Amino acid sequence: MLTFIQRNQRPVTFVLALGGPIAVAAAMSPFRGSFANTAAALVLVAVVVALAVAGGRGAGYFSSLMAALWFDFFLTRPYDHFAISHRPAIETTIALFVVGVLVTELAARSRHHARTSHEGSRYVETFRSLSDLAASPAPSPRVLESVSASLVALLDLRACRFERLATNPPLARVLADGVVDHVGLAWPVEEIGIPGPEAEIVAEWRGRVLGRFVLTPTPGVPVSVERLSVAVALATLAAAALDHERRSV
Repeated sequence: MLTFIQRNQRPVTFVLALGGPIAVAAAMSPFRGSFANTAAALVLVAVVVALAVAGGRGAGYFSSLMAALWFDFFLTRPYDHFAISHRPAIETTIALFVVGVLVTELAARSRHHARTSHEGSRYVETFRSLSDLAASPAPSPRVLESVSASLVALLDLRACRFERLATNPPLARVLADGVVDHVGLAWPVEEIGIPGPEAEIVAEWRGRVLGRFVLTPTPGVPVSVERLSVAVALATLAAAALDHERRSV
């Protein structure tokens, strides 16, 4: 069951955002004459918070709208109609929607900061381990394999290989600042991912090109500029190891 939810997170959260507020509002409707509208609104805000945390901005905004609509329908006079006859109920409905949107935004930003912090720690650990490997007497093929594997995980690639000589025509190139240059244009990787069928990261050290990493991206998977910048740094690390090996021969 958990695996199914993870694989279908967006459809599941959409269904919950659609059905959660109406279910809760309907469950409270038999008792609507015994407690204040503001109390019912707070319960619905709690539902919005849960959906915003679990499903992100889209689920939070949609559930905020649904909560306001079904609060109006089930819990304000005239009951069971999309109409409100009292000004306080109108104000409560509007406040419910606005608070839901604000809470959704706060949850999304908190999740973004937590994810950024986690990714930063992971990048540092990856770079440290590969730096240790590059500084060791390990042969360059081992370093290149490790960097290729790290790039696959970092950029959600289907495959990655290293070419010492670029025999094919130039591909879409990941630049040092994380921008992807494709036919002279900055490709919107944070929206639609790395252009395919292949792209490249040049392995360059002190102005000398020692090869390139050829990336086979997963179509349509967005990649952040920060991750691409880390990828270029890893390619530079591999180039430094190759240059050191060349000088040692």
